[in-house]
Amino acid sequence: MKRLILAMLVYGPLSVSGQATWKVDKTHSSVQFSVEHLVISEVDGSFRNFNGEIKAAKPDFSDAQITFTVDVASINTGSEPRDNHLRSNDFLNAEKYPQMSFKSASMTKVSEGKYLLEGDLTIRDVTKRVKFNVSYGGMVKDAENKTRTGFKANTYINRFDYNLKWDKMTEAGGMVVDKMVDIELKLEFVKQ
Repeated sequence: MKRLILAMLVYGPLSVSGQATWKVDKTHSSVQFSVEHLVISEVDGSFRNFNGEIKAAKPDFSDAQITFTVDVASINTGSEPRDNHLRSNDFLNAEKYPQMSFKSASMTKVSEGKYLLEGDLTIRDVTKRVKFNVSYGGMVKDAENKTRTGFKANTYINRFDYNLKWDKMTEAGGMVVDKMVDIELKLEFVKQ
């Protein structure tokens, strides 16, 4: 609460009569994922191209309306053959479904600086309700007098729920690529 009051005193209210719009700063943000490989380790990846926007009237973002899209073809795991396989119909089918999207349904404050974000995640042709644990990093003015705010959000999804069905087993019976995928977003937004 002290952080919120301080931010309001320093930066003023976000908006009394309407919503403020915040756009993601891609140069200071990341969309990452990790998945277990061969039962013994994890492989990390990211998406290089994405866009996001928050609209909120309340200074604590508890009424935030969030939209986010990710360019599927921008996947990067550090291995071009693996990236091409992930872009194929075995996984994301980037040619037919070029974007993943998220649209929020609610942003519930759990405690100071902690939120539960719920909304619809669409991958390929499947939309499912997901929940993200969100940490609020605060709000500052930068050297150009722009107001910035930051969030970190994470969730787990079952890739099979989104028709990412490629499935091979090891000789010992474990999955080559696990069905559960850890998603983490580190996002900085600029007030418009």
